[in-house]
Amino acid sequence: MGSLPDSGSSLSFVFRRMMSDYKVEMINDGMQEFYVQFHGPNDSPYHGGVWKVRVELPDAYPYKSPSIGFINKIYHPNVDEMSGSVCLDVINQTWSPMFDLVNVFEVFLPQLLLYPNPSDPLNGEAAALMMRDRPSYEQRVKGIDLFCFLIF
Repeated sequence: MGSLPDSGSSLSFVFRRMMSDYKVEMINDGMQEFYVQFHGPNDSPYHGGVWKVRVELPDAYPYKSPSIGFINKIYHPNVDEMSGSVCLDVINQTWSPMFDLVNVFEVFLPQLLLYPNPSDPLNGEAAALMMRDRPSYEQRVKGIDLFCFLIF
């Protein structure tokens, strides 16, 4: 995990915390790539949805933010519909080594789903629909969420 002093034990602690609250599935033997099962936040059109989120930790973690991507489909202005890549400028711009992976799933991703930013879209269609017809946007979100929940 790079040359961070004591990074292995602190990362192990974070993983133990993550595994107590989330379903975590390691991709390889290392701790740099893994999947996390993430539930949509209450009070959002994503409530009731369940997503598999891929997390990749850079060698410079925790000094550099993790890469995040949705594996199953999500309809959101700030998520690329084809790749699942997340436009998380907030994470990249505000990331600090004081944050950890738990912050990503308890703060950053819920905020992204609660407060989409249609003025900086990765999915232009979702952004346009959200600005033009919010009820139709929310109905589309819920339809995809139900589909994702059923195939997860």
